[in-house]
Amino acid sequence: MPEQFILALDQGTTSSRAIVFDRQGQVRARAQKEFTQHFPRPGLVEHDANEIWGTQIGVAQEAITRAGIRASDVAAIGITNQRETTLIWDRRTGQPIHHAIVWQDRRTAPYCDEIRAAHEATFQARTGLVLDAYFSGTKVRWLLDHVPGARERAERGELAFGTIDSWLVYNLTGGELHVTDATNASRTLLFNIHTGDWDDELLTILNVPRSVLPQVRNSSEVYGQTAEGLLGARIPIAGIGGDQQAATFGQACLEPGMAKNTYGTGCFMLMNTGTEAVPSQNKLLTTVAWQLGGQRTYALEGSVFIAGAVVQWLRDGLNLIRDSSEVEALARSVGSSEGVMLVPAFVGLGAPYWDPYARGTLIGLTRGTTKAHVARAALESVAFQSAELLEAMQKDAGQPLRELRVDGGASTNDLMMQFQADILGVPVVRPQVTETTALGAAYLAGLAVGFWGSVDEIAAQWQEGKRFEPQMDVAERERLMRRWKKAVSRARDWEDER
Repeated sequence: MPEQFILALDQGTTSSRAIVFDRQGQVRARAQKEFTQHFPRPGLVEHDANEIWGTQIGVAQEAITRAGIRASDVAAIGITNQRETTLIWDRRTGQPIHHAIVWQDRRTAPYCDEIRAAHEATFQARTGLVLDAYFSGTKVRWLLDHVPGARERAERGELAFGTIDSWLVYNLTGGELHVTDATNASRTLLFNIHTGDWDDELLTILNVPRSVLPQVRNSSEVYGQTAEGLLGARIPIAGIGGDQQAATFGQACLEPGMAKNTYGTGCFMLMNTGTEAVPSQNKLLTTVAWQLGGQRTYALEGSVFIAGAVVQWLRDGLNLIRDSSEVEALARSVGSSEGVMLVPAFVGLGAPYWDPYARGTLIGLTRGTTKAHVARAALESVAFQSAELLEAMQKDAGQPLRELRVDGGASTNDLMMQFQADILGVPVVRPQVTETTALGAAYLAGLAVGFWGSVDEIAAQWQEGKRFEPQMDVAERERLMRRWKKAVSRARDWEDER
């Protein structure tokens, strides 16, 4: 028999990617294409869902070609996706009724404020989430209320809501399937993470009809096959995981107490809590890590909205660098940020603040400040934000972390990873394969079709690439964290148009 492979589709916030993995979990080929970010006004972020589909199917075909294989050599497709981004489309035509509203979008923050006092405890108890514009539920309501005729069409069963995984599966199957998995469902504010089903009371509060919702499935099972003629063979679609949960699976954080941090557009730290959905006392999220065979594994999660995107801002907004790869050398050209602090609250602050009205702040400038100090402050801002997440996570979990596994594009930046270890006081470990988000989706799909035999087999494949040991003394670490929190206090509650 010819060698078989898994194709992972990694649909992110700024680009669509496809990666072909072999049985050893090694990358055989990859393809990537950026797509347009739409900013209708400050605080609003949208995507063209048709452009997302076009780029995703394009890179899927390209990756198969680059691997030198045929579609019939692909044993299964796994999907991982930007999570809370919200889309509604016409079931008959397959056309979106509006641009997708991206997870970073803040348009529903005033509505969240309006209902928080009466309902926040209910939402937190059932969904594990805080009542914030970040999540999908209030975005669905906004689309139904603001797109002419949408609510009436939804009530008649003509419209379908989905996060981007649902949109990809719908298109991959030629409109046959309207499904999601438990990880993506757990990010909507509409899903009860304890019962494993959509919650009627929450649907009523947000005025979202059940008729628009996808069917919730396991994270690893054969959902269906790609449509005839799409890729050259009908391939099973067999794994779905929201990007951060997929990365946790790909990092083999399969035991309670293990944690990973992904440095992508945002920054997301997850700690496996096993079969217990640990409620957070420190403004973290309780989320479904994955669901296998009907059994849910849970995680605590901290979310930083702007991480790698701060480097894009240095490149595109300030023109300090021509390419993102230049930022490490620029930051290294100075010994420290010399007191400069950048709080990248461009779309508000996530955990542990949940302040949609915070805005980006650059502080501590002097006549001696150069673009190198700003670049260094930008990289350090990602590590500072992550340190606050870990602080909260260890309080909730009641156990110290032994090491932090890291992945995502910015994890290849050695300067940032060393500073991360220093400011955490915990070893930071980068695996040999840093494509762990896509790898997690591949593992979920491969398990479903027997490409990999067990979770233990997957855990055995994880290999350490580089370890960063903390080198900063405790007094300096505490001084820097105090200074960071002081800078954050200056950025808080800035925007007053609500």
